[in-house]
Amino acid sequence: MTQQNQKNQLVPIIMMILLFGMISFVTNLAAPMGIVLKSQFGVSNFMGMLGNFGNFIAYACMGIPAGMLLQKVGYKKTALIAIVVGFVGVGIQYLSGHAESFAIYLCGAFVAGLSMCMLNTVVNPMLNTLGGGGKKGNQLIQIGGSFNSLCGTIVPILVGALAGEVVKANITDIYPIMYIAMGIFAIVFVVLNLVSIPEPHIEKATKSVLKSAYSAWSFRHLVLGAVAVGIYVGVEVGVPGTLMMFLADAEASEMNPDTASTTAGFVVGTYWFLMLIGRFIGASIAGKVSSKTMLTAASALGLVLVLGAMFSSISTKVSMPIIQTGATGGISMGSAEVPIAAMFLVLIGLCTSVMWGGIFNLAVEGLGKYTAAASGIFMTMVCGGGILPLIQNAVADKAGYISSYWVVFASLAYLLYYALIGSKNVNKDIPVE
Repeated sequence: MTQQNQKNQLVPIIMMILLFGMISFVTNLAAPMGIVLKSQFGVSNFMGMLGNFGNFIAYACMGIPAGMLLQKVGYKKTALIAIVVGFVGVGIQYLSGHAESFAIYLCGAFVAGLSMCMLNTVVNPMLNTLGGGGKKGNQLIQIGGSFNSLCGTIVPILVGALAGEVVKANITDIYPIMYIAMGIFAIVFVVLNLVSIPEPHIEKATKSVLKSAYSAWSFRHLVLGAVAVGIYVGVEVGVPGTLMMFLADAEASEMNPDTASTTAGFVVGTYWFLMLIGRFIGASIAGKVSSKTMLTAASALGLVLVLGAMFSSISTKVSMPIIQTGATGGISMGSAEVPIAAMFLVLIGLCTSVMWGGIFNLAVEGLGKYTAAASGIFMTMVCGGGILPLIQNAVADKAGYISSYWVVFASLAYLLYYALIGSKNVNKDIPVE
């Protein structure tokens, strides 16, 4: 790649990374909002996760259409449409506060999810393409993931701080976060209109795919990878989402009831901060270490940490370093006394940090002209981020918060299988040019 080409690609890369951050900021609002919904409407853990479910189930509805839209109008127009939809989605959530309506909030979460699906359909293949695929493509996705985690770190901290005591939490308390989200959408819409985004020859590839006897579904490693990404997103969201509900429930976690909600937000924010650290590390080594190796190590370590959390005593407390907001509103390091299980679960953030890029990279490797269609399939399966946490919290309602992490354990076991066996391309005889 020439120096001029690298310079021309710099702005598109930056824009894709910014969009990666937007995805996290809006998406990561859904799970922490569970404690607000429980407080305001007196619903169960299962119902509290319905906003998160609505956000992610939108991927099941929009994944394939988003891939088709991408093939039809290209990366830039798809991103612009997604930004408008996202602004509307957050706006509906804002209106739900005025209406004091659980149903309107769920509608807004679903519309916002449609937007996040379309943005994901753009940024992942675009970053992979700009990096030329392989290790470099994975490295760019990891860099984008780092900014994604930075935004994800901020949201639960803000929710916890704004909600205050869980018994008093209300949707209107979270308005400042919604103002920020809508502002980000508006600014990026204007900037993206002014930026030139390179468009791969999508229409030509589409015509070639339509004439083929095969499809993206013909590749076993893609199908298993699509399942893997759905499971992964479920783990990434379910671990901190259920942890926040657990810590905010002072009776279950044996936390101080006056500060449980705020502490829960800080602890979960630390989970996303560790994802940020992990993605920085992942981005720095992705050019040297294969996606398979990274996914294998992350899944195995995650299994160990989940077991540590489930078999530790709630009464055993540790002073854990956390990311917190100070009296002046700035973010700083602090500490909180939490059950040791919480520390084990927070550390899983280091594991989940490198999984997305690794799974995506392994799943689309060798797909050639089928990559754009594969991206739509991939995005459809992100709905697992709503389904698995919902299942986990249904288990939590019946068997307790900690026991619900058996759902996470089984999920990580599948990811380990995919890394070791399922990611191998056994369909190399299919023409992809």
